[in-house]
Amino acid sequence: MLSAAQILVQAIVFALLVRIAIVDFKTQKIGNRDVLALAALGVVGLVLRALWRLDQLQSDVWWNVYMSLAIALVLFALLLPFWLMRKVGAGDVKLMAAAPLVAGAEDMLPFTLLLLVFTALSAFVVKNPLLLPAPAFRQYLQHFERKGIIPYGVPVAAALIGVEALRAFAALR
Repeated sequence: MLSAAQILVQAIVFALLVRIAIVDFKTQKIGNRDVLALAALGVVGLVLRALWRLDQLQSDVWWNVYMSLAIALVLFALLLPFWLMRKVGAGDVKLMAAAPLVAGAEDMLPFTLLLLVFTALSAFVVKNPLLLPAPAFRQYLQHFERKGIIPYGVPVAAALIGVEALRAFAALR
């Protein structure tokens, strides 16, 4: 029963992350409703994993939940001044604060590494739009380059999708 609920939560999280990435790419906005839903699903996933560990008679089952909440609060507090200085968007700050709730404290290292890779890839694509095939897509990315912005929700969502995929593959073993 718990594994079915975990799979359902992962599927919904995946769909929501794809939606966030597409909307952020098209509009450079990340909605409060999407971030709140993602954070709530992240907490549900953390609790389900804790309950599964409790069922397996493991110790310190709630550590991941507490540390994930703490990391989310610290990230929000650290990124808030950058939003106040208009260096990063409000949606990006909220999404980054929700990320530890989805990834969990135990998977923050893979999330961070994937985020680094996807951020570098996004910056490269935005700075080099002529490498892309479709003229309309190329023109859209040139718009990002002129404005000097990168829709940061896209690499964050991609990194979280990568963490969810790694977690799903680990469950298959």
